[in-house]
This record gives sequence, C-alpha cells and structure tokens, in this order.
Amino acid sequence: MLFSTGGAAIKAANFTGWQVASFRSGVAALALLIAVPAARRGFGWKTAAVGVIYAVTLVTFVLANRLTTSANAIYLQSTAPLYLLLLGPWLLKERISRRDIPVLLAVVAGLALVFLGEDAPSATAPHPVRGNLLAVLSGVSYAVMLIGLRRLGRDQATEGHGISAVILGNLIACVAVLPWALPLGPTPMVSWGVILYLGVFQIGVAYLLVTAGLRRVPALEASLLLLVETALNPVWSWWLLSEVPSVLALCGGGVIIAATIWQTLRSVSTRPVEAT
Repeated sequence: MLFSTGGAAIKAANFTGWQVASFRSGVAALALLIAVPAARRGFGWKTAAVGVIYAVTLVTFVLANRLTTSANAIYLQSTAPLYLLLLGPWLLKERISRRDIPVLLAVVAGLALVFLGEDAPSATAPHPVRGNLLAVLSGVSYAVMLIGLRRLGRDQATEGHGISAVILGNLIACVAVLPWALPLGPTPMVSWGVILYLGVFQIGVAYLLVTAGLRRVPALEASLLLLVETALNPVWSWWLLSEVPSVLALCGGGVIIAATIWQTLRSVSTRPVEAT
C-alpha cells in the first residue's frame, strides 16, 4: 500500500519532475543507510551496475507520473514480466516455453489498450504520450533491474547485496539529475513534507516491510500481494487529485494484472518439487 501512494504523492509535490526524482531518491538513500547499516558493506561493481539500472527506473517512473496519469504510469511499468520473458534467454539463460507465449500476448494486448486509450492533456497529466513512453522505458529498466538482482542473489560473492543496490540506485538517481533540479525557487513546506514522505515511507519503510514480510510469507503470496501497488495506485490519484484514466487504459491495466497473476500461479504450479 505504501508503494501504491507514489503516483499521487509525486503529482502532489510542488516541484518539477526532476526535483521530485532527485530529492525523493536522496531522502530514500539516507533513510535506508541509517536503517540498514550492514548494507554499507555490499558495494561493488556488480552492485553498482544494478544500481545504475535501478536509478533509471526511479527517474523515468517519476517523470512518467508527472506527464501522464498515474494509472498509465504504473500499468506500463507493470509490463516488466513481458521484458523479463524476452530478456531471460539472453541474460539469464532461461528459455521461453510455449506456455509463456499466451502471457506475452496478453501483456502486449494490455500495453496496446493503454496506448489506445490516449488521455487528453490535463493539469495532472500535461503530456500523456511522452509520459507513456517514459513509463514503458521504466518497465524495461525495471525488468533489467530484477534480472540484475537475481544474478546478484545467485552469485555467492554478492548474495544479500540487493539492499546495497537499492541504496546505490537512489544515490545515483539523486546525484545524476540534480543539475536539472537546481536552482530551487520558493517552495511551500508541505511539498518538502511530501518529499520526506516519498523517501522515508513510500520507498524506505515500504522496502523494509517487504524484505521483512518475505521472510514470513510464501513467494507466491508475496508476489500477488505486491500487485496491490498496481491496483491501488490509480485509486489514490482519483481520490486525492480527481484524476480519471480512460476506460481503455483501465481495461489494459486489468489485462496486465491478470496476465501477471496467471504467470505467477503457473510458474509455481509447474516448479519441480524438491526432495526432502
């Protein structure tokens, strides 16, 4: 639920997209460094590479939210499973099976519906097409980041460095876009409060809760619970900012969510049972 508030909060801050991206990530990196001191020992070139990809994901997601509806931004980023399936054979040596093809087609259909449901420019979504394209880029980089985190986890030398990659990604995002975030003009204190909320709670506390929950909840249940972010993200923007996505975009988002659930359930049901 904390993750899902990102779209509305990003739009609510009285900053430019570059400023939100930089300050949000800076606060998140600081919060995680304080909360997880052990992560300071996990920095290396492999971790840094994943951090760079995560930084791209962070920045493009913020910019997409400022330009298009939060529904479109989260739905298009949620097409990451499509890119995971396509990139898996190349980066993870995991081949696509025939049973993956319906999932790929479903995600492509959802992607097409979101783009076909083009929204007219509005106060909270001034450049929908540009925002949609950035959201697609965010989905691609998110998929590559997940592959990177998986490779870190499979290598004994970098096992457990995922949190370090998250911190580095936020630090890189903060510094990389800072030149576009300056200079700062007069800003209401409430906007700084929104930035603190985004960094500390929407990223920092949310990530800590997920890592704690994953130690107690089966992977399948966790992956399905995390779909709450995709489902609730547009709800917060509708409730707090009166932002209403197009019907086609909502239908496309539903198709993407359904395809993700189907892929998750199918991958677990077909996983070999280990001998005990």
